[in-house]
Amino acid sequence: MKKSIIIIAFIIIALIGASSYFYYKNYAQINNSNYEAERTSTEDSANKSEQNQEKKQSTQEQANNNAQPAKQPGGPEQPNQPAPTPTEAEEISSFSTKIYTKDSNRQNNITITCSALNDTDIANGSTFSFCNTVGRSSPSKGYKKADIFTDGQKTKGYGGGNCQVSTTLYNAVLKVPTLKITERHEHSNKVPYIQNGKDAAVSYGAYDFKFVNNTGNTVRIKASHTTNSVTIRLVKVL
Repeated sequence: MKKSIIIIAFIIIALIGASSYFYYKNYAQINNSNYEAERTSTEDSANKSEQNQEKKQSTQEQANNNAQPAKQPGGPEQPNQPAPTPTEAEEISSFSTKIYTKDSNRQNNITITCSALNDTDIANGSTFSFCNTVGRSSPSKGYKKADIFTDGQKTKGYGGGNCQVSTTLYNAVLKVPTLKITERHEHSNKVPYIQNGKDAAVSYGAYDFKFVNNTGNTVRIKASHTTNSVTIRLVKVL
């Protein structure tokens, strides 16, 4: 009897021990599962945060690239440069005439006309017109009355002195065979600044001096004067 009680007690103790063993084992597994689930959740959140940050940086870099102007191939961008000014290559002819009078009005008119004519460019194949380039002589432009010839008579008129400038240009043009003269008029009387038959009278709306540029290049007129002379230079432009 006593032996049976001992056996039963032993069995009860064994059952209690086994139950405790399985209870604590399951409890540890549950805790481990919770821990693994929590760690996985934390790692997933961290990964998502890093991915969002990388995506945001990539989007910002793309926006910056789009905002930058595209570079041209072949080197760094260059600022806009003004178009180069055509340069004078060489003088092709020149001519000067002597001013025979120191009349201030005539000197004044020559100054205005030379200024209007200076640096005029005649493109290859185009026609030059003295009257169209200089325009009408009028007091509004500063012209004053000086000696002119009208029907063989010397009188006073606005633009007196213009014909000496046009005559000087005519003789410079004569030196260039590829400048073809298409209109030229002689004075009704002899003029003191050039020999007979070498003058070129001009009067806006009546008499003009014209020529065509067939040189193959642009020709530039350089007009200047002193109190003693008028000079016209013709230069080739590149």
